[in-house]
Amino acid sequence: MQLRLDVHDRIDHMPGQHYVVRLTAEDGYTAQRSYSVASAPGDPLVELFVERLDDGEVSTHLTDVVEPGDELEVRGPIGGWFVWDGETPALLIAGGVGVVPFVAMLRHARAIGRADLLRIAVSSRTMAELPYTGELLDAGALIVLTREAHGIRPAGRLTAAELVPLWEPGQIAYVCGSASFAEAASQLLVGLGWPPSGIRVERFGPSG
Repeated sequence: MQLRLDVHDRIDHMPGQHYVVRLTAEDGYTAQRSYSVASAPGDPLVELFVERLDDGEVSTHLTDVVEPGDELEVRGPIGGWFVWDGETPALLIAGGVGVVPFVAMLRHARAIGRADLLRIAVSSRTMAELPYTGELLDAGALIVLTREAHGIRPAGRLTAAELVPLWEPGQIAYVCGSASFAEAASQLLVGLGWPPSGIRVERFGPSG
């Protein structure tokens, strides 16, 4: 679900940063969760993508309970390592909802006329489970599906050979996804000769 927030006195974020959403119950119990920003810095609203998890204290509230006009406690933008400066060529590799910060990068690149700097590869179980599919297809992203065929490509994991055509000199590689995906994608890059210092990784998973 796309959640668009009017954050008062907000500071413009950098593509790749995130916000923390905190909920407080009447008895004082609190729960919080981090969500990557999908909107470009120039967007007047902050767009977060919330994946509903059946046992998620925060995600179920945001997707099932929150209505337009409700007030939420948020903190951000947060993060200084996994950000794109809008000037450096980048290879973006995402697993599932890990694509969200890359959508912010893509939207920003389009806004400043530098979409040519980004190359995108995304892995998802199915097309229906992949958020922002239309924007990714419009951007020419490589989309790999592990549970169903996509075009003439059969179902299967992302391979090193598929990343080779996306390489350009001077790129920084950004990898975002579950811990297992991030590790596998990073190993693909290292196996291709990518210097570890040129790989930035953001892992996500259930909050403790």
